[in-house]
Amino acid sequence: MPRIGTRKLYHILQEELKELGVGRDKLFSILKANHMQIIPKRSYYITTDSHHRFRKHKNIVAELPIVRPEQVWVSDITYIGNRTNPIYLALVTDAYSKKNVGYDVSKSLCSIGSVRALSMAVKSRSYKKENLIHHSDRGFQYCSDEYQKVLSEKKIKCSMTESYDPYANAVAERVNGILKQEFLGYDKNLPIGIMKELVKDSIRIYNNFRPHYSCNMLTPVKMHKQRSIKVKTYKNQNSVENVLNAV
Repeated sequence: MPRIGTRKLYHILQEELKELGVGRDKLFSILKANHMQIIPKRSYYITTDSHHRFRKHKNIVAELPIVRPEQVWVSDITYIGNRTNPIYLALVTDAYSKKNVGYDVSKSLCSIGSVRALSMAVKSRSYKKENLIHHSDRGFQYCSDEYQKVLSEKKIKCSMTESYDPYANAVAERVNGILKQEFLGYDKNLPIGIMKELVKDSIRIYNNFRPHYSCNMLTPVKMHKQRSIKVKTYKNQNSVENVLNAV
């Protein structure tokens, strides 16, 4: 995890750093002095087309407390290629544990990539008897007949954002950003086969080794195996920055 933040790095190396007499503030100073702090890169690509003929669903999770794994899944699509090599990553993430439960890498924004990510998520479920809500933006991929058929067959309720504010689906947006900024520091002209292997390995490391503030510094896999820890959630617009930093 070469681009992990300093606070999470300190948490992972806390015992080793303690033996060296290095606290969190000193670690910040050491990294700054050696020009090793991470400078976030911000980029934004529109992957959502909500102007389509398909039915759009109501937002049923806006005021819902997230208290357990597989209560709410959030889905989104992000751009991981470039203009000459367009590649898209579809993700399904558990809103409680932040575990990535399904993904797909494809050359197209067609709904089939999102359907494959959802199908992977369904197969990986740990709590199959629990009620589950799927939340996403109003993109045609999620409103499509193919996607809605899978949700209906698996008895998963559908919820969608009702505004064009990207923070209405903040957890999905943030997890996308983590994978792109912290893990996928690659040549964007790589063939899709290699990109698929990079994404597969990145998600494995992310799920098993990266701690999250909102999960009391547990990894997504460990958070997903329990339900006693109260996840940090932020419901109002004034705490948008906290939503992004907490993950």
